[in-house]
This record gives sequence, structure tokens and C-alpha cells, in this order.
Amino acid sequence: MKIELNQLVVGIKGAGEMASALAWRLYMANIKAIFMMEISHPLAVRRVVSFCESIHKGTATVEGVEARKADDAEGIRAAWNKKAMAVIADPHWTAIHAMRPQVVIDAILAKVNTGTDTAEAPLVIGLGPGFTAPADVHMVIETNRGHHLGRIITDGSAEPNTAIPGNIGGYMEQRVLRAPADGIFNTRHSITDLVKAGDVIGSVENEKVFAGIEGVLRGLIRPGSRVSKGLKIGDIDPRKDKSYCYTISDKARAIGGSVLEAILRVFNS
Repeated sequence: MKIELNQLVVGIKGAGEMASALAWRLYMANIKAIFMMEISHPLAVRRVVSFCESIHKGTATVEGVEARKADDAEGIRAAWNKKAMAVIADPHWTAIHAMRPQVVIDAILAKVNTGTDTAEAPLVIGLGPGFTAPADVHMVIETNRGHHLGRIITDGSAEPNTAIPGNIGGYMEQRVLRAPADGIFNTRHSITDLVKAGDVIGSVENEKVFAGIEGVLRGLIRPGSRVSKGLKIGDIDPRKDKSYCYTISDKARAIGGSVLEAILRVFNS
């Protein structure tokens, strides 16, 4: 199916770190008619590199690419006219019906399929476990770190969720901050702060959140966010390079490249 890339309309479910990285990759490849559908109160940890911040601030920029908040189909097109992607608070994905995209990508990373199916667009892509190609999506992208990261699967599913964070600088679960209780997260810390093991990063309902290792706060959800016990609310990078806070990760960049390849397989042949 031959379609000029700059004519493609792409709808992305989610606008967190991974969704934003693949949206950035597509935009840089001249696929610019992109709209992203988010919940009304996003909980992105790496929010500095997540377009969902536009829901809170009106605009968000990741590595030089801008996204703008939109309220409806007219707002989506207005964002495109300003050379920006569009982000809409649309947890039920109603914008798909209004915009009729050629590509829909489920980048929520819920580990289960929350309703995505192949009827939504000529090409439907699912990231990570929870999807089976070609039953409910046309292609699945492997998201598990390791030898198969970024593999495009056209028959089958991604590897099961391991529930183990990726290894960065020799640390896995120790580098992740999790909510100790249900409630509102409060903190005086900011992304890029250097912290030490044992430091109090914040609290949820008077229960403290402690740093497990020394490093830079690479990610931290917005203060005032309502969280559930066990939810990932922060990420400490032991490499202590503050520039990593502002840039797309190796994993996210690899997955973005695989999504671009998947689209080219279908629409540039």
C-alpha cells in the first residue's frame, strides 16, 4: 500500500515516555499528522521527555519537537497547522472515529489489551505483552530489554511481563521509587536532583518514600498526583548524568525505530 509519509495520519494511545519517543521518531521521519490520546491526569515518571505534559501545561517539547494540547478534532488540526503534534485528554479514544487514522499504535504499556483491535485502522500496532498478532493487532513490538528488544512480531505475542525493571548501572528494582500507600504524592525534590541512598524523596499519606541508591532523579511524577500503593513514582539513575533526564532513552529510541519500520513495511511498499 503506497501512501506518502507526510499524508499519513497516526493515532497513538498514550503520551508517556515510550509513546512520546515513538511519536518523536515518526515526526522526525516526516510523519507529522500525529495525535496522542491520554488520560486527563497523566502519571508519567519521565515527564520531561513525555508529551503528556502538554495536558498540564498546554505545550510540551521533547528534543526539539513540540506537542500542543487539543480539545477536539478541530484542535488537533490546529496543532498540526502550527507544526506540532496534538495531545488530547481522551481515555476512550473517541478521536480515532473523528480523525480516521491510517495507523493506530497502542503505547499505553498496560501489559494487557484494554480494547485495541484491528478494526481501528488499516495498521494497528501494539507495544509489549498483552497483544497477539494478527488476532487483535497487525503487529506487536517487543519491549523487553535483551536480544529481541524492538523485534516486529507479525504472528504471536511479545515476551511475558517480567515485572523486573531494566538494569541500569547494575541496579534494577533498587533504582525505582514506588508509592508506599494509596493517596497524594508530595515532594520538594525535582527531576535532575542528586540524591543519596536513604534520602527522603517525598511522602504519600505521611508514609515516606526513600531513595534506594545514590544517583540523579531521572524521573518523578508530578507532586499532588493521586497514586496507588506500589505504583512507580520515580526513577533514580546511578550514572549521575543529568543530561539523560532531558533525552530519549536507548530502549525508547530502539522501539521508536521499530514502529517506524513497521509503518514503512505497510505504506512504503
